[in-house]
Amino acid sequence: MNELLIDLDPGAKPALYEQIYESIRRDMIDGRFSRGERLPSSRQLAADLQVSRSTVDAAYAQLVSEGYLRSKRGSGYYACDISGLYHLTGADQNRLENRAEKRAKEPVEDFKYKYNFLPGQVDSSGFAYNAWRKASKEALLELETKGNLLAAGHPQGEYRLRSSVASYLYRARGVHCKPEQIIIGAGNEYLLQLLGQILGGPRLVAMESPTYLQAYDTFSNIGYKAAAVPMDQDGMRVEDIPKDGVTLAYVMPSHQFPLGCVMPLERRMQLLAWAEQREDCYIIEDDHDSEFRYKGRPVPSLQGMAHLDRVIYLGTFSNSIMPSIRISYMVLPLPLVPVYKRKCGFYASTVSRIQQMCVCQFMEAGAFERHLNKMRGIYRAKHDLLLAALKEKTWVNKIYGGYAGLHIAVELNSSLTEWELTQRAAEQGICIQGVSACYIGEAEQKGEKPVLLFGFGDLAPWQIRKGVDVLDGCLRKK
Repeated sequence: MNELLIDLDPGAKPALYEQIYESIRRDMIDGRFSRGERLPSSRQLAADLQVSRSTVDAAYAQLVSEGYLRSKRGSGYYACDISGLYHLTGADQNRLENRAEKRAKEPVEDFKYKYNFLPGQVDSSGFAYNAWRKASKEALLELETKGNLLAAGHPQGEYRLRSSVASYLYRARGVHCKPEQIIIGAGNEYLLQLLGQILGGPRLVAMESPTYLQAYDTFSNIGYKAAAVPMDQDGMRVEDIPKDGVTLAYVMPSHQFPLGCVMPLERRMQLLAWAEQREDCYIIEDDHDSEFRYKGRPVPSLQGMAHLDRVIYLGTFSNSIMPSIRISYMVLPLPLVPVYKRKCGFYASTVSRIQQMCVCQFMEAGAFERHLNKMRGIYRAKHDLLLAALKEKTWVNKIYGGYAGLHIAVELNSSLTEWELTQRAAEQGICIQGVSACYIGEAEQKGEKPVLLFGFGDLAPWQIRKGVDVLDGCLRKK
């Protein structure tokens, strides 16, 4: 592994990640790296250069997008064979240099986005502020009256909130559980870390590829390894789960991220049958945006369909109420409850009692379900508008994951790479993300066409129409 000699100028106009990108690119063109040679990890290079890791990640991502490097999850970055670049004509080399110079002059970080198509955004204008204000006031008054306002509360979360969650999950998702099975925590990532201590390890987790990277990274941080399993239009292909060593399967059957497919009943039954073959096998069902389905009846949860206690259910209020609330919940199978109490029952709850009781009052008053019904109508209108706008464009090759969730995945009929598309879009004030970064392990994106994710949660109707039209101009530009 060659040592990278990079001189950074923090005061220069090109962003730091552009300077790192350009230095490595020139070294590769000059032949300093042989094919397959491993580069320093982003963590190591960031420490050497005394910059943030995200800065190095951005430089590496750009080099991967342009074909200079290839990324191998859990292993690092490796040099590609770019010997053909050494024989470019002078005109071709000038064009490459000009493109690099233009990127240096207009770094992505400096753009002000007018149209934010990133997934995971919610509509703040439709929030039930009055109902939330009332619930917050009543929660504070009740806690003050009972004299336990400053107490730490139950490690699993307030019993009344867990009871409200259990009741709601049964009505809305067919989940069968008691409040004693529910753990309230500050986000799904925290609950996955807690689950790692409950289950012990190390373990091998089957994950769809592409997948939700925060879950993948969390598993890596707790010492679990992921086995990338190919997926089709119905989700994880159960027959492709490795036969040896895999004891967990992480899936999002109600609306898979990022491709948005909904796992049909037959595939769900196959997955449940897989989990029931061994006593130590579990399915982790992440039901992160199951509340928003715009066509047909919601498919019941895996947890509610299971004959044996093999499904660990995860849900969150981030999309249904607000991302800033950071309240998620995990439903453990009954046999794991005493294991949790023995191993982790001494941990204090990571969510304040006041916030928990606000949500509890919000649910008990019926405001939560009224709010969901209202937001479902708002998001359905935005979803349908985006779908109609996309179907008018000749560059739309295929649409994934319609009629559910807060984003749509779109395969584009374009010769441009995802990186080139997102850069062109950024120059016109559009923030949009490609799907290729969500592939894990040895799995790679199979199609030749780029796939972009169109989140619509926080966009006004005019922004949806205008944003798609502006993107249309980006694609038509030579």
